[in-house]
Amino acid sequence: MVVTNHPIWSHPHPWLKAINPTAMQQTTSKSSLLVIFLTVFIDLLGFGIVLPLLPIYADDFATGKSIGNAGWLIGGLMAIFSVMQFFFAPIWGRLSDRIGRRPVLMIGLSGSVVFYTLFGVATVMKDMTLLFVSRIGAGIAGATIPTAQAYIADSTSLKDRPKGMALIGMAFGLGFTFGPLIGFLAVPSGKGDPGPLPGYVAAGLSLVALLLAIFKLPESRRFDQPSESRKRLMDVTAFREALATPSIAMLLVAIFVLVFSFANFEVTLSLLIKGPDSAFDFGWGQVCLTYAYIGITLAIIQGGIVRRIAGRVSEGILASSGAVVEVAGFLLILQAVESRSTGMLYGALAVIVTGFAFMQPSLNSLLSRRTDPAKQGSMFGVSQSVNSMARIFGSFIGIPLLKLNYAIPYYLAVALMGLGFVFVVVAARGGGDFQPSEKPEEADRDG
Repeated sequence: MVVTNHPIWSHPHPWLKAINPTAMQQTTSKSSLLVIFLTVFIDLLGFGIVLPLLPIYADDFATGKSIGNAGWLIGGLMAIFSVMQFFFAPIWGRLSDRIGRRPVLMIGLSGSVVFYTLFGVATVMKDMTLLFVSRIGAGIAGATIPTAQAYIADSTSLKDRPKGMALIGMAFGLGFTFGPLIGFLAVPSGKGDPGPLPGYVAAGLSLVALLLAIFKLPESRRFDQPSESRKRLMDVTAFREALATPSIAMLLVAIFVLVFSFANFEVTLSLLIKGPDSAFDFGWGQVCLTYAYIGITLAIIQGGIVRRIAGRVSEGILASSGAVVEVAGFLLILQAVESRSTGMLYGALAVIVTGFAFMQPSLNSLLSRRTDPAKQGSMFGVSQSVNSMARIFGSFIGIPLLKLNYAIPYYLAVALMGLGFVFVVVAARGGGDFQPSEKPEEADRDG
Protein backbone atom coordinates (compact mmCIF):
# COMPACT_ATOMS: atom_id res chain seq x y z
CA MET A 1 0.00 0.00 0.00
CA VAL A 2 1.32 3.43 -0.89
CA VAL A 3 1.82 5.71 2.11
CA THR A 4 0.71 8.99 0.60
CA ASN A 5 1.54 11.28 3.50
CA HIS A 6 5.23 10.59 3.05
CA PRO A 7 7.21 13.62 1.72
CA ILE A 8 8.14 11.71 -1.43
CA TRP A 9 4.58 12.19 -2.72
CA SER A 10 4.62 15.96 -2.26
CA HIS A 11 4.83 17.88 -5.56
CA PRO A 12 7.23 19.02 -6.84
CA HIS A 13 9.87 16.50 -5.82
CA PRO A 14 13.10 15.47 -7.58
CA TRP A 15 11.82 11.90 -7.99
CA LEU A 16 8.64 13.15 -9.63
CA LYS A 17 10.60 15.54 -11.81
CA ALA A 18 12.65 12.59 -13.01
CA ILE A 19 9.60 10.79 -14.33
CA ASN A 20 7.62 13.95 -15.11
CA PRO A 21 9.94 16.20 -17.10
CA THR A 22 9.15 19.79 -17.91
CA ALA A 23 7.05 18.45 -20.79
CA MET A 24 4.20 18.41 -18.26
CA GLN A 25 2.60 21.47 -19.73
CA GLN A 26 3.15 20.77 -23.42
CA THR A 27 0.23 20.12 -25.68
CA THR A 28 -0.63 16.46 -26.03
CA SER A 29 0.54 15.12 -29.37
CA LYS A 30 -0.88 12.34 -31.47
CA SER A 31 1.87 10.04 -30.17
CA SER A 32 0.67 10.74 -26.62
CA LEU A 33 -2.88 9.74 -27.49
CA LEU A 34 -1.47 6.65 -29.20
CA VAL A 35 0.23 5.60 -25.95
CA ILE A 36 -3.00 6.14 -24.03
CA PHE A 37 -4.80 4.08 -26.66
CA LEU A 38 -2.21 1.31 -26.27
CA THR A 39 -2.44 1.43 -22.48
CA VAL A 40 -6.17 0.74 -22.50
CA PHE A 41 -5.84 -1.71 -25.39
CA ILE A 42 -3.22 -3.79 -23.58
CA ASP A 43 -5.18 -3.77 -20.34
CA LEU A 44 -8.24 -5.10 -22.14
CA LEU A 45 -6.06 -7.38 -24.27
CA GLY A 46 -4.97 -9.26 -21.17
CA PHE A 47 -8.55 -9.44 -19.93
CA GLY A 48 -9.68 -10.53 -23.40
CA ILE A 49 -7.08 -13.29 -23.47
CA VAL A 50 -8.15 -14.64 -20.11
CA LEU A 51 -11.93 -14.26 -20.30
CA PRO A 52 -12.72 -17.11 -22.73
CA LEU A 53 -9.86 -19.30 -21.43
CA LEU A 54 -10.59 -19.14 -17.70
CA PRO A 55 -12.97 -22.12 -17.84
CA ILE A 56 -10.22 -24.19 -19.49
CA TYR A 57 -7.65 -23.35 -16.85
CA ALA A 58 -10.12 -23.76 -13.99
CA ASP A 59 -11.26 -27.16 -15.26
CA ASP A 60 -7.66 -28.29 -15.69
CA PHE A 61 -6.49 -27.06 -12.29
CA ALA A 62 -9.55 -28.28 -10.42
CA THR A 63 -8.88 -31.94 -11.20
CA GLY A 64 -10.83 -34.20 -8.90
CA LYS A 65 -13.31 -31.49 -7.93
CA SER A 66 -16.99 -31.45 -8.81
CA ILE A 67 -18.36 -29.40 -11.69
CA GLY A 68 -20.14 -27.17 -9.19
CA ASN A 69 -16.88 -26.34 -7.45
CA ALA A 70 -15.24 -25.65 -10.81
CA GLY A 71 -18.08 -23.28 -11.61
CA TRP A 72 -17.50 -21.33 -8.41
CA LEU A 73 -13.77 -21.23 -9.22
CA ILE A 74 -14.61 -19.76 -12.63
CA GLY A 75 -16.82 -17.14 -11.03
CA GLY A 76 -14.15 -16.37 -8.44
CA LEU A 77 -11.39 -15.97 -11.02
CA MET A 78 -13.53 -13.67 -13.12
CA ALA A 79 -14.76 -11.63 -10.16
CA ILE A 80 -11.45 -11.17 -8.32
CA PHE A 81 -10.11 -8.95 -11.12
CA SER A 82 -13.10 -6.62 -10.73
CA VAL A 83 -12.90 -6.72 -6.93
CA MET A 84 -9.37 -5.34 -7.10
CA GLN A 85 -10.41 -2.68 -9.59
CA PHE A 86 -13.24 -1.64 -7.29
CA PHE A 87 -10.81 -0.90 -4.47
CA PHE A 88 -7.86 0.45 -6.43
CA ALA A 89 -9.44 2.55 -9.21
CA PRO A 90 -10.21 5.44 -6.82
CA ILE A 91 -6.69 5.22 -5.38
CA TRP A 92 -5.02 5.50 -8.78
CA GLY A 93 -7.43 8.22 -9.94
CA ARG A 94 -6.93 10.36 -6.84
CA LEU A 95 -3.16 9.81 -6.92
CA SER A 96 -3.07 10.89 -10.57
CA ASP A 97 -4.80 14.14 -9.61
CA ARG A 98 -1.98 14.82 -7.17
CA ILE A 99 1.22 13.63 -8.91
CA GLY A 100 0.13 13.44 -12.55
CA ARG A 101 -1.27 10.88 -14.98
CA ARG A 102 2.08 9.74 -16.40
CA PRO A 103 3.66 8.17 -13.28
CA VAL A 104 0.42 6.38 -12.38
CA LEU A 105 0.11 4.90 -15.87
CA MET A 106 3.74 3.78 -15.74
CA ILE A 107 3.23 2.06 -12.39
CA GLY A 108 0.17 0.27 -13.76
CA LEU A 109 1.97 -0.93 -16.89
CA SER A 110 4.91 -2.16 -14.79
CA GLY A 111 2.48 -4.18 -12.68
CA SER A 112 0.90 -5.64 -15.82
CA VAL A 113 4.30 -6.88 -17.00
CA VAL A 114 4.91 -8.64 -13.68
CA PHE A 115 1.50 -10.19 -13.17
CA TYR A 116 0.85 -11.34 -16.73
CA THR A 117 4.25 -13.06 -16.55
CA LEU A 118 3.12 -14.67 -13.29
CA PHE A 119 -0.08 -15.76 -15.05
CA GLY A 120 2.05 -17.64 -17.60
CA VAL A 121 4.10 -19.24 -14.82
CA ALA A 122 0.91 -20.30 -13.04
CA THR A 123 -0.33 -22.11 -16.15
CA VAL A 124 2.96 -24.01 -16.43
CA MET A 125 2.87 -25.03 -12.75
CA LYS A 126 -0.90 -25.61 -12.83
CA ASP A 127 -1.09 -23.75 -9.54
CA MET A 128 -4.48 -22.30 -8.67
CA THR A 129 -3.02 -20.10 -5.92
CA LEU A 130 -0.58 -18.45 -8.32
CA LEU A 131 -3.38 -18.03 -10.83
CA PHE A 132 -5.45 -16.15 -8.28
CA VAL A 133 -2.44 -14.02 -7.25
CA SER A 134 -1.83 -13.12 -10.89
CA ARG A 135 -5.46 -12.07 -11.37
CA ILE A 136 -5.39 -10.02 -8.15
CA GLY A 137 -2.24 -8.23 -9.32
CA ALA A 138 -3.57 -7.72 -12.85
CA GLY A 139 -6.74 -6.21 -11.39
CA ILE A 140 -4.72 -3.74 -9.32
CA ALA A 141 -2.49 -2.80 -12.27
CA GLY A 142 -5.43 -2.58 -14.67
CA ALA A 143 -7.32 -0.21 -12.37
CA THR A 144 -5.47 2.68 -14.04
CA ILE A 145 -8.08 2.89 -16.82
CA PRO A 146 -9.74 5.90 -15.10
CA THR A 147 -6.34 7.60 -15.17
CA ALA A 148 -6.23 7.07 -18.94
CA GLN A 149 -9.76 8.51 -19.15
CA ALA A 150 -8.62 11.50 -17.13
CA TYR A 151 -5.68 11.90 -19.54
CA ILE A 152 -8.16 12.12 -22.41
CA ALA A 153 -10.25 14.61 -20.43
CA ASP A 154 -7.14 16.73 -19.77
CA SER A 155 -6.24 16.70 -23.45
CA THR A 156 -9.55 17.38 -25.19
CA SER A 157 -12.05 20.20 -25.36
CA LEU A 158 -15.64 19.65 -24.29
CA LYS A 159 -16.62 19.42 -27.96
CA ASP A 160 -13.99 16.78 -28.76
CA ARG A 161 -14.32 14.81 -25.52
CA PRO A 162 -16.91 12.31 -26.79
CA LYS A 163 -14.50 11.42 -29.63
CA GLY A 164 -11.69 10.97 -27.11
CA MET A 165 -13.78 8.67 -24.96
CA ALA A 166 -14.81 6.73 -28.08
CA LEU A 167 -11.08 6.21 -28.74
CA ILE A 168 -10.86 4.40 -25.42
CA GLY A 169 -13.93 2.41 -26.39
CA MET A 170 -12.26 1.41 -29.64
CA ALA A 171 -9.23 0.20 -27.67
CA PHE A 172 -11.66 -1.78 -25.54
CA GLY A 173 -13.05 -3.44 -28.66
CA LEU A 174 -9.64 -4.22 -30.13
CA GLY A 175 -8.50 -5.72 -26.83
CA PHE A 176 -11.48 -8.03 -26.91
CA THR A 177 -10.69 -8.88 -30.53
CA PHE A 178 -7.02 -9.77 -30.36
CA GLY A 179 -7.11 -11.21 -26.83
CA PRO A 180 -9.40 -14.12 -27.78
CA LEU A 181 -7.47 -14.57 -31.06
CA ILE A 182 -4.28 -15.11 -29.05
CA GLY A 183 -6.26 -17.59 -26.97
CA PHE A 184 -7.41 -19.31 -30.14
CA LEU A 185 -3.82 -19.62 -31.36
CA ALA A 186 -3.00 -21.30 -28.04
CA VAL A 187 -5.73 -23.92 -28.58
CA PRO A 188 -6.21 -24.08 -32.41
CA SER A 189 -7.62 -27.60 -32.19
CA GLY A 190 -10.11 -26.50 -29.56
CA LYS A 191 -8.74 -29.11 -27.16
CA GLY A 192 -5.93 -29.45 -24.66
CA ASP A 193 -4.04 -27.13 -22.34
CA PRO A 194 -3.66 -23.57 -23.72
CA GLY A 195 -0.30 -23.28 -21.95
CA PRO A 196 1.62 -20.15 -20.91
CA LEU A 197 1.69 -18.34 -24.28
CA PRO A 198 -1.31 -16.03 -23.60
CA GLY A 199 0.20 -14.73 -20.36
CA TYR A 200 3.68 -14.23 -21.80
CA VAL A 201 2.38 -12.39 -24.87
CA ALA A 202 0.27 -10.06 -22.70
CA ALA A 203 3.33 -9.37 -20.52
CA GLY A 204 5.48 -8.61 -23.57
CA LEU A 205 2.93 -6.17 -24.98
CA SER A 206 2.67 -4.45 -21.60
CA LEU A 207 6.44 -4.02 -21.64
CA VAL A 208 6.25 -2.36 -25.07
CA ALA A 209 3.58 0.05 -23.81
CA LEU A 210 5.68 0.79 -20.70
CA LEU A 211 8.68 1.71 -22.84
CA LEU A 212 6.47 3.96 -24.99
CA ALA A 213 5.18 5.67 -21.84
CA ILE A 214 8.71 6.18 -20.52
CA PHE A 215 10.07 7.72 -23.71
CA LYS A 216 7.07 9.20 -25.54
CA LEU A 217 4.33 10.13 -23.08
CA PRO A 218 4.21 13.74 -21.80
CA GLU A 219 2.28 14.69 -18.70
CA SER A 220 -1.27 15.94 -19.36
CA ARG A 221 -2.18 17.12 -15.87
CA ARG A 222 -2.04 20.91 -15.62
CA PHE A 223 -0.56 21.74 -12.25
CA ASP A 224 -1.64 25.37 -12.51
CA GLN A 225 -5.05 23.88 -11.68
CA PRO A 226 -4.46 22.67 -8.11
CA SER A 227 -5.62 19.19 -7.19
CA GLU A 228 -8.24 18.95 -4.48
CA SER A 229 -7.44 15.29 -3.79
CA ARG A 230 -6.89 14.54 -0.14
CA LYS A 231 -3.94 12.77 1.41
CA ARG A 232 -6.01 9.73 2.37
CA LEU A 233 -6.48 7.99 -0.97
CA MET A 234 -9.01 5.52 0.43
CA ASP A 235 -11.11 8.37 1.83
CA VAL A 236 -14.76 7.77 0.95
CA THR A 237 -15.19 11.52 0.52
CA ALA A 238 -14.84 11.12 -3.26
CA PHE A 239 -17.90 8.86 -3.28
CA ARG A 240 -19.85 11.18 -1.01
CA GLU A 241 -18.98 14.20 -3.16
CA ALA A 242 -20.02 12.37 -6.32
CA LEU A 243 -23.35 11.32 -4.80
CA ALA A 244 -23.93 14.82 -3.42
CA THR A 245 -24.35 16.19 -6.95
CA PRO A 246 -27.75 14.84 -8.09
CA SER A 247 -27.02 14.63 -11.83
CA ILE A 248 -23.67 12.87 -11.22
CA ALA A 249 -25.23 10.51 -8.68
CA MET A 250 -27.90 9.53 -11.19
CA LEU A 251 -25.25 8.99 -13.86
CA LEU A 252 -23.32 6.65 -11.56
CA VAL A 253 -26.50 4.72 -10.78
CA ALA A 254 -27.19 4.44 -14.51
CA ILE A 255 -23.63 3.23 -15.14
CA PHE A 256 -23.98 0.57 -12.42
CA VAL A 257 -27.28 -0.77 -13.73
CA LEU A 258 -26.22 -0.76 -17.39
CA VAL A 259 -22.83 -2.42 -16.76
CA PHE A 260 -24.47 -4.97 -14.44
CA SER A 261 -26.84 -5.86 -17.26
CA PHE A 262 -24.04 -6.21 -19.82
CA ALA A 263 -21.76 -8.13 -17.41
CA ASN A 264 -24.60 -10.54 -16.67
CA PHE A 265 -24.54 -11.40 -20.38
CA GLU A 266 -20.75 -11.26 -20.72
CA VAL A 267 -19.84 -13.76 -17.99
CA THR A 268 -22.47 -16.31 -18.98
CA LEU A 269 -21.78 -16.36 -22.73
CA SER A 270 -19.02 -19.00 -22.63
CA LEU A 271 -21.20 -21.38 -20.61
CA LEU A 272 -24.16 -20.67 -22.88
CA ILE A 273 -22.37 -21.70 -26.09
CA LYS A 274 -19.68 -24.18 -24.92
CA GLY A 275 -20.02 -27.94 -24.43
CA PRO A 276 -22.44 -30.78 -25.17
CA ASP A 277 -25.02 -29.51 -22.66
CA SER A 278 -25.06 -25.98 -24.06
CA ALA A 279 -27.39 -24.51 -26.66
CA PHE A 280 -24.78 -24.58 -29.46
CA ASP A 281 -22.10 -27.15 -28.45
CA PHE A 282 -19.18 -24.91 -29.48
CA GLY A 283 -15.59 -26.08 -28.99
CA TRP A 284 -12.97 -23.99 -27.21
CA GLY A 285 -11.66 -22.61 -30.49
CA GLN A 286 -15.15 -21.48 -31.49
CA VAL A 287 -15.61 -19.82 -28.10
CA CYS A 288 -12.43 -17.78 -28.63
CA LEU A 289 -13.48 -16.80 -32.15
CA THR A 290 -16.91 -15.78 -30.89
CA TYR A 291 -15.31 -13.37 -28.41
CA ALA A 292 -13.02 -12.08 -31.16
CA TYR A 293 -16.11 -11.43 -33.30
CA ILE A 294 -17.60 -9.42 -30.43
CA GLY A 295 -14.41 -7.41 -30.10
CA ILE A 296 -13.99 -6.53 -33.78
CA THR A 297 -17.66 -5.56 -33.99
CA LEU A 298 -17.22 -3.24 -31.01
CA ALA A 299 -14.06 -1.70 -32.50
CA ILE A 300 -15.73 -1.09 -35.88
CA ILE A 301 -18.81 0.51 -34.35
CA GLN A 302 -16.75 2.65 -31.95
CA GLY A 303 -14.20 3.76 -34.51
CA GLY A 304 -16.37 3.92 -37.61
CA ILE A 305 -19.69 5.21 -36.33
CA VAL A 306 -19.59 6.53 -32.77
CA ARG A 307 -16.52 8.70 -33.29
CA ARG A 308 -18.08 10.18 -36.44
CA ILE A 309 -21.34 11.23 -34.83
CA ALA A 310 -20.02 12.02 -31.33
CA GLY A 311 -20.14 15.77 -30.78
CA ARG A 312 -22.96 16.18 -33.27
CA VAL A 313 -25.45 14.10 -31.28
CA SER A 314 -25.78 14.63 -27.53
CA GLU A 315 -24.33 12.05 -25.13
CA GLY A 316 -27.75 11.55 -23.54
CA ILE A 317 -29.34 10.56 -26.85
CA LEU A 318 -26.45 8.26 -27.77
CA ALA A 319 -26.47 6.50 -24.40
CA SER A 320 -30.24 6.05 -24.19
CA SER A 321 -30.37 4.80 -27.80
CA GLY A 322 -27.65 2.29 -26.95
CA ALA A 323 -29.70 0.97 -24.03
CA VAL A 324 -32.73 0.44 -26.28
CA VAL A 325 -30.61 -1.38 -28.86
CA GLU A 326 -29.17 -3.65 -26.17
CA VAL A 327 -32.65 -4.61 -24.96
CA ALA A 328 -33.45 -5.70 -28.52
CA GLY A 329 -30.21 -7.67 -28.66
CA PHE A 330 -30.92 -9.58 -25.44
CA LEU A 331 -34.38 -10.52 -26.70
CA LEU A 332 -32.83 -11.70 -29.98
CA ILE A 333 -30.31 -13.90 -28.18
CA LEU A 334 -33.13 -15.59 -26.29
CA GLN A 335 -34.81 -16.32 -29.62
CA ALA A 336 -31.51 -17.59 -31.08
CA VAL A 337 -31.05 -20.06 -28.22
CA GLU A 338 -34.65 -21.20 -28.49
CA SER A 339 -34.28 -21.88 -32.23
CA ARG A 340 -30.65 -23.13 -31.96
CA SER A 341 -29.75 -20.74 -34.78
CA THR A 342 -26.05 -19.88 -34.97
CA GLY A 343 -26.71 -17.14 -37.53
CA MET A 344 -29.27 -15.49 -35.27
CA LEU A 345 -26.87 -15.81 -32.35
CA TYR A 346 -24.17 -13.84 -34.16
CA GLY A 347 -26.74 -11.29 -35.31
CA ALA A 348 -27.91 -10.85 -31.71
CA LEU A 349 -24.33 -10.43 -30.50
CA ALA A 350 -23.75 -7.70 -33.09
CA VAL A 351 -26.87 -5.85 -31.91
CA ILE A 352 -25.86 -6.10 -28.23
CA VAL A 353 -22.34 -4.88 -28.93
CA THR A 354 -23.63 -1.98 -31.04
CA GLY A 355 -25.77 -0.82 -28.14
CA PHE A 356 -22.82 -1.04 -25.76
CA ALA A 357 -20.61 0.90 -28.20
CA PHE A 358 -23.05 3.81 -28.20
CA MET A 359 -23.69 3.70 -24.49
CA GLN A 360 -20.38 3.39 -22.62
CA PRO A 361 -18.25 6.24 -24.06
CA SER A 362 -21.25 8.58 -24.05
CA LEU A 363 -21.79 8.05 -20.33
CA ASN A 364 -18.08 8.60 -19.64
CA SER A 365 -18.11 11.81 -21.66
CA LEU A 366 -21.22 13.06 -19.88
CA LEU A 367 -19.64 12.31 -16.50
CA SER A 368 -16.46 14.16 -17.50
CA ARG A 369 -18.36 17.25 -18.64
CA ARG A 370 -20.02 17.57 -15.24
CA THR A 371 -16.82 17.13 -13.23
CA ASP A 372 -14.34 19.73 -11.99
CA PRO A 373 -11.18 19.49 -14.19
CA ALA A 374 -9.08 19.25 -11.00
CA LYS A 375 -11.03 16.13 -9.98
CA GLN A 376 -11.20 14.21 -13.27
CA GLY A 377 -8.94 11.40 -12.07
CA SER A 378 -10.80 11.06 -8.79
CA MET A 379 -14.21 11.01 -10.49
CA PHE A 380 -13.17 8.45 -13.09
CA GLY A 381 -11.77 6.38 -10.23
CA VAL A 382 -15.20 6.43 -8.60
CA SER A 383 -16.80 5.56 -11.94
CA GLN A 384 -14.40 2.64 -12.46
CA SER A 385 -15.23 1.33 -8.99
CA VAL A 386 -18.92 1.47 -9.88
CA ASN A 387 -18.14 -0.44 -13.08
CA SER A 388 -16.16 -3.02 -11.13
CA MET A 389 -18.89 -3.51 -8.55
CA ALA A 390 -21.40 -4.08 -11.36
CA ARG A 391 -19.10 -6.70 -12.91
CA ILE A 392 -18.66 -8.42 -9.54
CA PHE A 393 -22.43 -8.77 -9.23
CA GLY A 394 -22.63 -9.94 -12.84
CA SER A 395 -20.06 -12.69 -12.23
CA PHE A 396 -21.56 -14.02 -9.01
CA ILE A 397 -25.23 -13.75 -9.99
CA GLY A 398 -25.21 -14.50 -13.72
CA ILE A 399 -23.54 -17.93 -13.63
CA PRO A 400 -25.75 -19.44 -10.86
CA LEU A 401 -28.85 -18.12 -12.65
CA LEU A 402 -27.68 -19.73 -15.90
CA LYS A 403 -27.40 -23.08 -14.11
CA LEU A 404 -31.04 -22.78 -13.07
CA ASN A 405 -32.26 -21.87 -16.55
CA TYR A 406 -30.44 -20.42 -19.56
CA ALA A 407 -33.12 -17.76 -20.08
CA ILE A 408 -33.12 -16.19 -16.60
CA PRO A 409 -29.88 -14.15 -16.91
CA TYR A 410 -31.05 -12.64 -20.20
CA TYR A 411 -34.49 -11.71 -18.98
CA LEU A 412 -32.75 -10.10 -16.02
CA ALA A 413 -30.47 -8.26 -18.46
CA VAL A 414 -33.51 -6.95 -20.36
CA ALA A 415 -35.13 -5.69 -17.15
CA LEU A 416 -31.92 -4.03 -15.92
CA MET A 417 -31.22 -2.40 -19.27
CA GLY A 418 -34.76 -1.02 -19.42
CA LEU A 419 -34.31 0.44 -15.94
CA GLY A 420 -30.94 1.83 -16.97
CA PHE A 421 -32.57 3.56 -19.95
CA VAL A 422 -34.85 5.46 -17.57
CA PHE A 423 -31.90 6.48 -15.38
CA VAL A 424 -29.93 7.73 -18.40
CA VAL A 425 -32.81 9.88 -19.61
CA VAL A 426 -33.33 11.37 -16.15
CA ALA A 427 -29.61 12.00 -15.65
CA ALA A 428 -29.13 13.57 -19.09
CA ARG A 429 -31.98 16.01 -18.53
CA GLY A 430 -31.15 16.75 -14.90
CA GLY A 431 -27.81 18.53 -15.04
CA GLY A 432 -25.42 20.77 -16.92
CA ASP A 433 -21.71 21.12 -17.61
CA PHE A 434 -19.44 21.98 -14.71
CA GLN A 435 -19.20 25.73 -14.11
CA PRO A 436 -16.18 26.85 -12.03
CA SER A 437 -18.01 29.86 -10.64
CA GLU A 438 -20.99 27.90 -9.49
CA LYS A 439 -21.72 25.45 -6.73
CA PRO A 440 -22.62 21.89 -7.86
CA GLU A 441 -26.27 22.22 -6.94
CA GLU A 442 -26.53 25.47 -8.92
CA ALA A 443 -24.96 23.83 -11.99
CA ASP A 444 -27.54 21.08 -11.76
CA ARG A 445 -30.40 23.56 -11.96
CA ASP A 446 -29.00 24.87 -15.23
CA GLY A 447 -29.88 21.60 -16.97
